[in-house]
Order: sequence, then C-alpha cells, then structure tokens
Amino acid sequence: MTYVPAPDRYDQLPYRRCGRSGIKLPAISLGLWQNFGSDRPLDVQRAIILRAFDLGVTHFDLANNYGGHTLNTSDDPVGRLETRSPYGSAERSFGRILHDDLRPYRDELIISTKAGYDMWPGPYGDWGSRKYLLASLDQSLARMGLDYVDIFYSHRADPETPLEETMGALATAVTSGRALYAGISSYSAERTAQAAAILRQLGTPLLIHQPSYSLLNRWVEGGLLDTLEAEGVGCIAFSPLAQGLLTGKYLAGVPEGSRASQGGSLTADQLSEQNLARIRGLNDTAARRGQSLAQMALSWVLRDQRITSVLVGASSVAQLEENLSAASQPGFSQSELAEIDRYAVEGDIDIWADSSAVSSARQNAER
Repeated sequence: MTYVPAPDRYDQLPYRRCGRSGIKLPAISLGLWQNFGSDRPLDVQRAIILRAFDLGVTHFDLANNYGGHTLNTSDDPVGRLETRSPYGSAERSFGRILHDDLRPYRDELIISTKAGYDMWPGPYGDWGSRKYLLASLDQSLARMGLDYVDIFYSHRADPETPLEETMGALATAVTSGRALYAGISSYSAERTAQAAAILRQLGTPLLIHQPSYSLLNRWVEGGLLDTLEAEGVGCIAFSPLAQGLLTGKYLAGVPEGSRASQGGSLTADQLSEQNLARIRGLNDTAARRGQSLAQMALSWVLRDQRITSVLVGASSVAQLEENLSAASQPGFSQSELAEIDRYAVEGDIDIWADSSAVSSARQNAER
C-alpha cells in the first residue's frame, strides 16, 4: 500500500530556527543510532519512521556507523554484508524506507549523517582526515540512495588532524553538492569558535553543533551554549535521556534485554547508587508535573531557547509518541527548576568527553 502522510503533520510539533540560518528543525528529531540496524525488523523501523513524519518530525539523524557492530573485513566498505548488524546498517535501512515510502517527500526532510568514529580498518577509516570524511560521505550517500544529505558532520574532534583540514573537508562536501550544510559534534566551546571561523572564511557557515546534553550531563552549560549563540550556530542535543537512564526503565534495577544489560555504550557502572537516587528524585518531580520522567527530561533540555532540537531514539511507535508529546508540555516554574537542580548534577556518564576536551593547545602538543 502506498504511504500517504498525515495532512496535518505540520500542526503537531513546534519548529525552531537553527541559529541564524534559514533552516528550522522540529523541537524533537529522530535519531537512528540505536534500534535501526539490520538486526531489527524493517517493518518496525518503517512504522516508527513513518509515524514520526506523520507527527511532524522532518529531521532524521544518522551516522556512517550507526546500527551495527564492527566489520572484520574491508571487502565490503558500503556495508552489504549481513554478518551480525554491520556498520552502515542504519543508513541502509533508512535508505530502503526512503526509497519505498518517503521518496516523494524528500524535499520535506532534513537528513544528516556524520563521520569521525571508526568505520573500516586501517588508518583512513577513522578520525578527521579529508580522505576519511569525504570517502565516508560518498559511502553514506550510496547506502541511502541519495544525491546529497542536508547536513554532514564531523562526528568528533580529532586531536592530531589539523582543524583546517577537517573543516576544509566539510566545506568541500558542501561546495561539491554532496551536503547542503556543515555541522560538528562534541567539540569544545573553544574548538567550536575556531571551526566556525575557518568555515566562515571558506564561505561555508557552520550550521549546527550536536553535543550530548541531559539532566545528568550538563557540560554544554559551561560555555558551549554561549559560544553557539554568539556564533549564530544551532544546537541539537543528543542523548537527552542519558541512553535510557532518564526513561524510568532503571528505577527498580537493570531489566533483562535493556541497553545496560548488554555491555554496550551504557554500562552498569553508570547506574551508580548516586545516579539512581538522582533519577528517583527527578521521577518524583516529573510525576508532580503530570509527566513521565522521559517527557520531563526532554522538556527540560528544550527549556533553553538556544537548543534548536533534541534527538530521541525509539524502539516502538508508542515510545516515539510518548517522547514527542514532551514538545507540547508546559514550561517550568522557578520552584520546579530549583527542585530539579537538586538532582540534575553531573552523573559521570559523558562517554564523549574525550572529544569535547580536545583543545588547540592539546592538538599542538600532540603533533
């Protein structure tokens, strides 16, 4: 059956301007980091993505290695192997759904991808070299069946590659027509300002920064948000639910089959007694507001107008719908914010801190 999107899809979510650009993004966007690999039923992925579009989500965020585990061979760089769930499988899944259902609506979508983490063996499949970024972008386009992406990111700061080289690759991606806008992820405030200056000089303004930000991971408040505002750069927060810690899933322990039980990016040591106590306190506040913990966590990140959008994942349509409802929830009173601040402290969960700690001084020292 031919997919026909909901006619009222643009009445469902607020849209926020991305920095000083002409682009607006939905307050909540869909990230395909988890739950969209080849080890998940494509029909479930399709249902989530199409329901998101029906509810006003126009931005779908990917990266070259989303959806899978490391490939042990370089014989298949565009990810056709079906061994476990290979790197690139989220892009391939999204590409199939785009081809089958969303192709007529391509001009209504903002599709992003990234490169910066390990993707294929050898010295040219990782970090921030021009060779890696542009080769990876070409592979991403092939996997998704696209001529261009709307946003192409440097996925992390590289302490060894000159920033000029990395930003020059982003500028080439834009000037060659393979991307419309350039973005960076997990860069410090200092490096962000430097990156913006380089891109401005190259005639390709920096559109957006994608940092981690949540009630238990507030590093962006230490200067990054001020820098983005000064530079006119948008901000899309990833992991606003702290990889599921702020969903209420772990209030009574670690459920079987949950991300923390699988030894991946969320580890059991992040579920410390201190963090669990904080989560329980936040959950009580959310209940008094008539929200789930996840909804309040998303609403809290969106309280700052410098945040263009927050990225959520989803393993089901029901979870997606619950999260999207946070965009229409009421704001916070000063007493609620004060109560939240009692529990919303650093929980030592920022697994991306090494990237945001890269500075020009460290880069110069390591050359």
